[in-house]
Amino acid sequence: MTFFLHEVRYRDLTAASEQLVTICGAGALGANLAETLARMGLRKLRVIDYDRITAHNLSTQPWFQQDIGAHKAHVLANALARAVGARVEARSTVLTDTNAYKLLQGSTVIVDAFDNLAARTSVAAAAIVHKIACLHIAIGGSGDYGCGMWDQAYVLDAYTKAIANTPATDSCDYPLTRPLALLVAAAAAEVVVGYLSDGSRRHFECTLRDLRLLAA
Repeated sequence: MTFFLHEVRYRDLTAASEQLVTICGAGALGANLAETLARMGLRKLRVIDYDRITAHNLSTQPWFQQDIGAHKAHVLANALARAVGARVEARSTVLTDTNAYKLLQGSTVIVDAFDNLAARTSVAAAAIVHKIACLHIAIGGSGDYGCGMWDQAYVLDAYTKAIANTPATDSCDYPLTRPLALLVAAAAAEVVVGYLSDGSRRHFECTLRDLRLLAA
């Protein structure tokens, strides 16, 4: 059953709504992406993140003060179930080479939004070996650039390593990074829905300079 009239009228997401999307990481990118996908009408999500919510997460991520100390994945699952009835499977565990496939199996598509190189590498390897489509998304360390790359296009070169190893407090939890984080999450949501709808795999890059701001 679809609850989103505008999607029926302009873009039918019925076929995509019941496919499992696994989001690895529930930080500024992953949490906002999960919320966006759920509100677009996707009903089956899995979120993998071991971290608990801290006060400095509140500026860029969809949490409340009363959530501090709780596991991100479980708070997100409960919030989206209440908000739109999405079925979010919360996995509050560390993803490693050993358990990666067990955590990712059954997914139609994976989104890697982790903020550390070890977890990103484990996701990438498992996705390739088990032939699961994987979109990797990231924000640069300076907080002014975001990107999304599919599968083998995601190359762990020096630049990508710099993005992956950027501590969360350097960019993703900085309050003024929120507009870019939401822009990257929105672009990733469009790309994921496109893949679920017709199999297309589009990469993207964005900065706040891509927005056209006009004088009043």
